[in-house]
Amino acid sequence: MQILTVCLGNICRSPTAEAALRAHLPEAVIDSAGTGDWHVGRPPYPPMQRAAAARGLDLSALRARQVTPADFDRFDLILTMDADNTRDVEALRPPGNTTPVQAMTDALPAPDAGQPVPDPYFTGDYDGALALIDRAARAWAARLTS
Repeated sequence: MQILTVCLGNICRSPTAEAALRAHLPEAVIDSAGTGDWHVGRPPYPPMQRAAAARGLDLSALRARQVTPADFDRFDLILTMDADNTRDVEALRPPGNTTPVQAMTDALPAPDAGQPVPDPYFTGDYDGALALIDRAARAWAARLTS
């Protein structure tokens, strides 16, 4: 299983989701990307790194990249952090490609299923975003390994 996580800039939510999914799905290949190119080549945002480290997730080696149409062929599943990310990823879908694109939270039970992961770069709530991402990563791991 190869999974791509996607957010806006690839410096907060998607690298955290990458690390959380790696922790819960160690046999899977996990990567992350952003829909925008502002932070390409940069490490995750320092406050997000600190929040993740407090939960045992090391983001320090990750570097931002932008999602590309080729990612639809590389990955079995693409998980997005909000509806804008989903729209932007879908706009890149090559004709005829059927790779599923789902919300990071789709594996959670109602009422949390499908809700957006708030962007802590703008909200400042790194711990809240991380907690939601980790719950979703655990739910995806349970779904994909059952």
